Amino acid sequence: MDISKIRNFCIIAHVDHGKTTLSDRLLEKTQTVELRQMKDQLLDAMDLEREKGITIKSHPVSMNYTAADGNTYLLNLIDTPGHVDFSYEVSRSLASCEGCCLLVDASQGVEAQTVANATLAMQQDLTIVPVINKVDLPSAQVEHVSKQIEDVLAIPADDAVRASGKTGIGIIEILEAVVKRVPAPRWSDYPFPRALIFDSKFDTYKGVISYVRVFSGTFKAGDTIELMANGVKSQIKEVGIFSPKMRPADTLEPGMVGYIVTNIRDVSDVKIGDTITHANKKAQEPVPGFKEVRPMVFSGIYPLDTTDYEKLKAGIAKLAINDAALTYVPETSVALGFGFRCGFLGLLHMEIIQERLRREYDLNILSTYPSVIYKVYTHGDKLTLVDNPTLMPDAAEIVKMEEPTIRAHIHIPGTSIGDMLSLIQEKRGICDHIETIDEQRVMLCCTLPLNEILVDFNDRMKSITRGYGSMDYELGDYIESDLVKLDILVNGEAVDAFSSIVHTAKAESHGRRLCERLKELLPRQLFKVAIQASVGGKIIARETLGSVGKDVLAKCYGGDITRKRKLLDKQKEGKKRMKQIGKVSIPQDAFIKILKNEG
Repeated sequence: MDISKIRNFCIIAHVDHGKTTLSDRLLEKTQTVELRQMKDQLLDAMDLEREKGITIKSHPVSMNYTAADGNTYLLNLIDTPGHVDFSYEVSRSLASCEGCCLLVDASQGVEAQTVANATLAMQQDLTIVPVINKVDLPSAQVEHVSKQIEDVLAIPADDAVRASGKTGIGIIEILEAVVKRVPAPRWSDYPFPRALIFDSKFDTYKGVISYVRVFSGTFKAGDTIELMANGVKSQIKEVGIFSPKMRPADTLEPGMVGYIVTNIRDVSDVKIGDTITHANKKAQEPVPGFKEVRPMVFSGIYPLDTTDYEKLKAGIAKLAINDAALTYVPETSVALGFGFRCGFLGLLHMEIIQERLRREYDLNILSTYPSVIYKVYTHGDKLTLVDNPTLMPDAAEIVKMEEPTIRAHIHIPGTSIGDMLSLIQEKRGICDHIETIDEQRVMLCCTLPLNEILVDFNDRMKSITRGYGSMDYELGDYIESDLVKLDILVNGEAVDAFSSIVHTAKAESHGRRLCERLKELLPRQLFKVAIQASVGGKIIARETLGSVGKDVLAKCYGGDITRKRKLLDKQKEGKKRMKQIGKVSIPQDAFIKILKNEG
């Protein structure tokens, strides 16, 4: 294939601005997929993607298009996720392309992830083709959105393509704009073979399948390749392209997007963003931009049935090959048994992984309260990174603690500023400045502790803004904070599954809420049980679970009051002795209800 006739591009946008629907129309117009095989959200292969209406994984597809100039071009499209949790996938997709279509909803306008993704594209020095989508809607404000694109993104909107992924308006114009404006593949004259891994998946029969963009050199079956990040060598078994299903090919040449099947079986060897080169003609430097992904949220995942531990281990290992951002290490809990401490990019990422474990691997799992990585400084300037409350050093040894923050850009209607600022203040955040986007919308630039946005921040933001708010964030600096470890004691014994690290100001309310919830859920014993919240050995909240009543006076019919008193005193002594030696076993469903309620 003549490299000047190849165009590599992707579609970037905010969540639900119509990326996947537009991809469907492009596949139809280029006749890549026959009409009888066509279905909505064709590139979204997972049931979860269809149900939630979001793209989770990048999806490549190669299309042949005969342009107005009479030439036939090979267009390689990579559909990308829009949610902030999957921004690493977007950055890898952008690194594989020379241009992108920036999609903006004609009724919603420029939103948080629109700005974030446009900035990523500019940093990669890509050609940006602005597309105003959903122009067929009655609520479309095309001129207003054009002005937003120029004012907020600083991208000229005169040549923005007006389109509708639903009705097919402007699809030919988009294809022509890609052919004319997006440059031919770059870095093809580099003297050594290089291919960027932008995604990968595990196949039971073939092993690891790497999705690649070839920058220079050719790759074919039988070649011995080397992964530049870790030096792992392997032989290529098969190469091919996506149309949109995998189709074997003889070779992958410079500028092409396709897949490489190797002999690699260890799922941890292949890292997304790594560079593949030939073992006997090794490249000196990798394709720029590779970095290890840093998880931001941690949670314990345990099988409800302890016999499923090996099944869970295999399931997480296979998901980790598909997802470079998922990290996991084994851990044990006195209450929950054997499980894994998993790292995620955010809460949606965590929810998706858990749901995939349940569906794809038929596992019943329980996850603990999500937490972040804290920096704990102890005497002697010793630094400990803590992602699990049970690993926290003794309070007497701690000199100071630091927690991670995020820099958030929150787009909201101007009428919601007051309520939004109250929510930010409640979450211990600071609003650095407010920018006006247009007459109706403003952008709040804030600094917030990452721990505070984990559970309900996004839901409450959507409620306050009646669904019109959107947020994009990036990891900020660590700041010193007054944090403590909150323990829950049941009958004087700490339950590690309920331990958490909280800010001093919120410790009492959080502890009281947990104690009240446990009092409702725990079964009564033959003696009174104290449920306590403790910080550094000091009890800050308490609830008492009443004992099961037994009528010891039933056999005492009449007689002097002293006979009754004697029986009651005897019962009291027995209960006191039972409380000293009695054990309270917490049923599994109480753990599930508490952790689901808290998570």
